[in-house]
Amino acid sequence: MKTRELMNLGIPRGEAMNVAKRCLAVAADAGLSKQDLRETVRLVVAEPKGYFEHEYFGDLAKCLAADEIAKAGYLPRGEMAPYRRWGKDLDPESIQQIENACSLPISLRGALMPDAHVGYGLPIGGVLATHNAVIPYAVGVDIACRMKMTVMDLPVNWLARQTDRLTRAIEEETRFGVGATFTSRRKHDVLDEDWSVSPITTQHKDKAWAQLGTSGSGNHFVEFGTLEILEEGLALPPGTYLALLSHSGSRGTGALVADHYSKLAMKQHRELPKNLQHLAWLGLDSNAGQEYWAAMELMGKYAAANHACIHRHIVKNLGTKSLLDLENHHNFAWKEVHDGIEVVVHRKGATPAGQGAIGIIPGSMAAPGYVVRGRGNPDSLNSAAHGAGRQMSRKRAMASFTWNETRKVLAERGVTLISAGLDEVPMAYKDIGQVMAAQSDLVDILARFTPKLVKMAPAGERPED
Repeated sequence: MKTRELMNLGIPRGEAMNVAKRCLAVAADAGLSKQDLRETVRLVVAEPKGYFEHEYFGDLAKCLAADEIAKAGYLPRGEMAPYRRWGKDLDPESIQQIENACSLPISLRGALMPDAHVGYGLPIGGVLATHNAVIPYAVGVDIACRMKMTVMDLPVNWLARQTDRLTRAIEEETRFGVGATFTSRRKHDVLDEDWSVSPITTQHKDKAWAQLGTSGSGNHFVEFGTLEILEEGLALPPGTYLALLSHSGSRGTGALVADHYSKLAMKQHRELPKNLQHLAWLGLDSNAGQEYWAAMELMGKYAAANHACIHRHIVKNLGTKSLLDLENHHNFAWKEVHDGIEVVVHRKGATPAGQGAIGIIPGSMAAPGYVVRGRGNPDSLNSAAHGAGRQMSRKRAMASFTWNETRKVLAERGVTLISAGLDEVPMAYKDIGQVMAAQSDLVDILARFTPKLVKMAPAGERPED
């Protein structure tokens, strides 16, 4: 019998489906007709406890009964964990997702940033503190997605007079697209780290090496622009500088880590109702939880190494030097002390904004981004937005806009676009000015970055963010 027919008989996808197919194969080999097989499966689904000793379908009966027990065992918090949100007109689905997360028995407190939009499990812009547990999907698929800025010792007028040279530097020193690799591989000390912390990182170290220094797809970018330092506090005096800004994460290996441990968490928590399955967690006192945590931290180092390679090689290509380097990452989990206890803080598309912490919050390819200093607001679990945030899905953006109108917007703002997909046009994003105004109690603005030369993955690439 095919999967669709078995689902119609009441067999769920996953382990039960695999067990059902094994049992059916044995029973069919023993000579049972298709009609007998169908009727027996129907009876086992209806009353699994009565078929534990069945010659052919005992294993299926036990599997289905275990599923029933697990689902019946889910007990949400008696009262939803408290959370606060920033910004107006937030997507109702994002609000529902943070409230779902705050209903978990492991959840202690949450926050929703003004750039929030729907994600898997925890929304993008969601912050969640948990007790002794990590939720792989609350970290995100692109583990340790990161921002890095280098202020260069080059005149600002290069943006107009040396556009071709700056473009060549980007195109020669990084790669965009799903599966992008370097033929001549980059070198970095991250390859000397212990990659045996997880079977996934062990198996895919070579893949990670091949992709070291690449930028991927989705909302990932490398761009040149002007940095206007407005306030003291960045080791450079106020003024206008030429800067390089990049946004990307842990590439294919990070995605494989996320996929493996998310599925493992969901398998361990079959009691969760369907709308909470992507919030399945791993206990930090379990082997799986320890493995995931170590792999996540390794992917954090690897994402930082990707950016280090991109910036180092572009600086060398241009024959200049760095005056200032800034960076921070999101899509990560940290062990922190809040309300006097150690908790695990997940920031999925949220920037760490502890007291004095420096962060980078980009806008879009045609809107400014900001260098900020955290104010350490405990209500947000020391967090802030990680960007403007999407105001519409990729599919809707591609149906709503054209390249003709996009080119007009870019021309008005003096932006040269090397490549990108229509799903990343500036009109698909929220107003970064409104986002920043909504979180004035979370961060102080120190500098403004205005993009002028932008490269993203070309149209048609599957998004990896």
